[in-house]
Amino acid sequence: MTIEARFNIPLIASLALREKQIQQVYRPIIAVHKWFARRPGTLFRGLILSEFGDQPLTESFFKANDFPGRMIADPFMGGGTPLIEANRVGCDVVGFDINPMAAWIVREEIEHLDLSAYRQAAGCLLTHLERDIGAFYRTDCPIYGDKDVPVKYFLWVKVVECDKCERDVDLFPSYLVADGTRHPRNVLACPDCGELNEVANLHHPGSCHACGSGLSEQGPARKSKCECRHCGHVNRYPRPTSGPLRHRLFAIEYYNPLRKEAHKGRFFKKPDARDLKGVSAATARWKRATPNFVPEDAIPAGDESDRLHRWGYARYRELFNDRQLLGLEISCRFIAKLPDERIRKALATNLSDLLRYQNMLCRYDTMALKSLDIFSVHGFPVGLVQCESNLLGILNGNNTNVGSGGWLNIIDKYAKAKQYCDAPFEVRPKGERKVVVPIVGEWIGERKNGARQRRISIRCESSTQVTLRKGSLDAVFTDPPYFGNVQYSELMDFCYVWLRRLAVSNVHGFERLSTRSKDELTGNVTESRGLTHFTDGLSAVYRKMAHALKAGAPLVFTYHHNKIEAYHAVGVAILDAKLICSASIPCPAEMGGSIHIHGTGSSIVDTVFVCRDKLATPAELRFDSAEHLVVIVRDELRQLSAAGMKPTAGDVRCIVYGHLTRVAIYRLYKHWDCSKPTTERLELFARAVQRLGDVRPIIKQLALEAGVREAKIPTTIPLFEGEDRDAVPV
Repeated sequence: MTIEARFNIPLIASLALREKQIQQVYRPIIAVHKWFARRPGTLFRGLILSEFGDQPLTESFFKANDFPGRMIADPFMGGGTPLIEANRVGCDVVGFDINPMAAWIVREEIEHLDLSAYRQAAGCLLTHLERDIGAFYRTDCPIYGDKDVPVKYFLWVKVVECDKCERDVDLFPSYLVADGTRHPRNVLACPDCGELNEVANLHHPGSCHACGSGLSEQGPARKSKCECRHCGHVNRYPRPTSGPLRHRLFAIEYYNPLRKEAHKGRFFKKPDARDLKGVSAATARWKRATPNFVPEDAIPAGDESDRLHRWGYARYRELFNDRQLLGLEISCRFIAKLPDERIRKALATNLSDLLRYQNMLCRYDTMALKSLDIFSVHGFPVGLVQCESNLLGILNGNNTNVGSGGWLNIIDKYAKAKQYCDAPFEVRPKGERKVVVPIVGEWIGERKNGARQRRISIRCESSTQVTLRKGSLDAVFTDPPYFGNVQYSELMDFCYVWLRRLAVSNVHGFERLSTRSKDELTGNVTESRGLTHFTDGLSAVYRKMAHALKAGAPLVFTYHHNKIEAYHAVGVAILDAKLICSASIPCPAEMGGSIHIHGTGSSIVDTVFVCRDKLATPAELRFDSAEHLVVIVRDELRQLSAAGMKPTAGDVRCIVYGHLTRVAIYRLYKHWDCSKPTTERLELFARAVQRLGDVRPIIKQLALEAGVREAKIPTTIPLFEGEDRDAVPV
């Protein structure tokens, strides 16, 4: 039995849904370093156990497994999920990625680490920072009069100089600092004196308790315009030719450990003289410094980075304030002097991950009352109000982190990630509770005392260029690039320009000034990369992998997209590799509430394409009519619903597209000519899909059924048309 017969949709979907809600609980290893759109580890574990195991998933999933001698490849390893799951169950692995940051991160995830030595070095770093710059992250409590309490977040507003009166204009889109969701009252900044006011009703906020001016939630900045409150002149922003806009510190959230238990809500204050003096002192010290590690790299043009250019940013260092640059430079100097190379790499990785919180593009969530890191959306969001986190971090009396974005948070998450490598576990739902199930006997890494050595090869190179021995692979598991406008390399350069200065010598790929490559398989307007480029690259990779697969071994990958045209590239690549798609399995792979997809109509469901050099489709998945397709998709939606998912129209659409792609591959397989031009092959595949009929009524009907059970099944829908209809159902 293999994936096609043994994969359990309800089990894996239920686990994947829960994992994506809080992935670090189910797979702590992802906290080694940020990577984008990681697929659930539970999904790939389920796929691997289905392919190589000899028991039902309900029995094998929550106990130790070992598959020695199996070689698994991932040609698009990204954050490394398939490789980590394969390595964990004893497989040998080889992974490729054109992005040097991906290769670095996966090595960090898998490579063994002496946790005791790491914690000792990290502790020394924190002590060093506290002694040197700790005072810059402390304030006084105006509520109770306590001195030297830690700051959680500094809140800054962008400022322009009025074109008419030359006075500073604060670009407040809103004066709301915190709403009343997680704080007893709403907190508003006064437009005139800047004092913070706690009000019960945002519609009738009243007057400032300090100066008597009227309060308002709505700020003056909107649609790139802001009226000067001094002279009434309407100023425009941004002003790219003048460089980045300045910032003014206007609010602080701090933590008072002595009063927290009795105090209701959070602690907010307007900056006082001490706070402003601290800002000035950090700036003065930074101006005297001679930086060795702060990058001077220019920000290249790009689909995402051009947004930074429009806001006047020309160099990566301009995305940080002086206090952040000072703290990061001091951290880098300490790390660079560590004698142990493995520990140095670990802390360099930590600093790279820390950067996403220690910059002046982070925003403050006024509802959740926390910092949103720069990558909370898959882009470079430039807001008008920015959040600076405490660089060191804060611990409460229970030794638990308070707030986010500091060294303490990053170190704690990294240590838990590497501890998980030595003692992995699964989280099993039991009613409303989560039960941690240790999987004794499994581990992640290349070596462990008393255990068999595993072969691991992590390579920074394009999979279109690799050479693998014929018949050397037992399976390929991967999550290929999403054909769209998510520019991971442009985003990762933000970290890379720092990390490459700290990295040990001779790291393959780090000789490059940027992680970007002309061979990336993403759509990119700046680089003029479209669907043809994506198809060519995917085809080249799948051909390489198919050549290396043993007879009957699977190439398995996850995919979803809102447009059917993106599936044409997938179908062409599979056919070019002389493979046939024997299953298209739905499984949730993203979190519906993710900021980057929330409200977009995007699907959270991936199709898992299982491809082999021979057909192994179960009888129940073969169909030759619209009615049968409806039956198949309806059953899959039922299984997803049983797992706790509420399918959307977008989910239904992607599931249907997956099946259409599988059917079109089958119908074209026997007579496919991969020597035709790419545009012609894409057109051939598009016509094959079109001949399957208009599936919009099916998608609409199934979506209605998902929400309205009493909806009636439509009359016959013409699905298969044309003269080349096969007699054998697929």
